[in-house]
Formats: sequence, structure tokens, C-alpha cells
Amino acid sequence: MPEATLTSRKAFIRANTRAAAVPGLNLSIFTADELTPIWEATEKDLAKHNIAPPFWAFPWAGGQALSHYILDHPEIVRGRRVLDIASGSGLVAIAAGKCGAADVLANDIDPMCEAAIAVNAELNGVAVSYLAGDLLETDLPAVDVILAADVFYEQTPARRFLTYLQRAHAAGITVFAGDPGRTYFPRDAFRQLAEYAVETSTEIENAPVKAARVWAL
Repeated sequence: MPEATLTSRKAFIRANTRAAAVPGLNLSIFTADELTPIWEATEKDLAKHNIAPPFWAFPWAGGQALSHYILDHPEIVRGRRVLDIASGSGLVAIAAGKCGAADVLANDIDPMCEAAIAVNAELNGVAVSYLAGDLLETDLPAVDVILAADVFYEQTPARRFLTYLQRAHAAGITVFAGDPGRTYFPRDAFRQLAEYAVETSTEIENAPVKAARVWAL
């Protein structure tokens, strides 16, 4: 992305969200809430800035649970090369960076996520690299661990993510997933590691507290 565009997107995020602590985690991200302009923005308002719905502006339940698990078990990422796929705000990638991952790569298909991840990584004092685009049909990256939170939200993407993650697992990459009970989560393919009660926004979830689980292939 041209630096001017990245800079303007970072400025948009800082102007329209606020840095807020994620409940229960020693991490903060630029978040949309009732105190921020983007909370009241309509799709028309966002379209003026060429902005898709700001999924990057919330700490999603699955990502919170996976971040909790990483912080509780830093050895799963310490000294290892990590990919956070469909990273959104970068919360999970930042948790990995905080726990001593050798390299952290965050990926998303939304161009705004590059800016969101950059400002959030800076806010938390960690280094996170960014990889844009859909990785699901590409060669596997040179990583040791893949983290996937909140990716099983619709049937077709869920199928594609599962195929990709199983391919990674077969190649020797350790795979962890965070999920708050989405309809299309393929629980038969995973084993549960932990469960957390996490605070969420009713703007994006149907309850202010959700039970979210961490799984491994």
C-alpha cells in the first residue's frame, strides 16, 4: 500500500476510535464504542472514506479467548514464527508478540486492517508484519504456528479455512483457533483446550459476555 494511503488510514482510525484496554487482557486496541465517532457512522459515512464495516475496531470474542490462552501459555509462541490469519485488529498477533514470538505476521483481506494492526502494534510496543490478501489457496507460509480466531462465521469461508488449517497441520504447523460457538465451527475437527468468559459489545454479538473456547487441530 502507498505510504500516504496507509498514513491516512492510520489517521482515520485514531480520529474515529479510541485506545481502550481489552477487558481481562494487559493489551489495548483502538476500539469503536459509544464515545467514538465511528460508533454512530452509517455505511454511507464509511463509504465516503472507502471504508468497509469496521470489523477491525472491535476485540472479537474468539480473538479475546485466543489472546487469553497465549498469555496464559506463552511457550506456545515463544521463539517461534507465527501467522495470525484474518487478524482484524491484530489483537491475537499482538498477544503473540508480547509473549516472545520470534516473528509475527498478521494477515487480512480488508485493507483497513493493515493500518489498524500497525497502530495497535505500536500502541502495545510490539513488532507485527503485515501480509495482505486471501492466503487460503496459496502456498503455506514459513511459520511454526498459525492462529485463527473468529474465522468460522459463514459456511463457505468456514469450509475454506478448515481446509487451509488442516493442510497447515499436515505440514507440521501447529494450529490454534478461537471461537465463541459460531454455527459453522467444525468442532469435530478440533480438540478443546480452554474456555473463557469474555466481555463483548452488543454491536457485534448477541450478549455482553460470551463463552469463547480455544481449540487445537
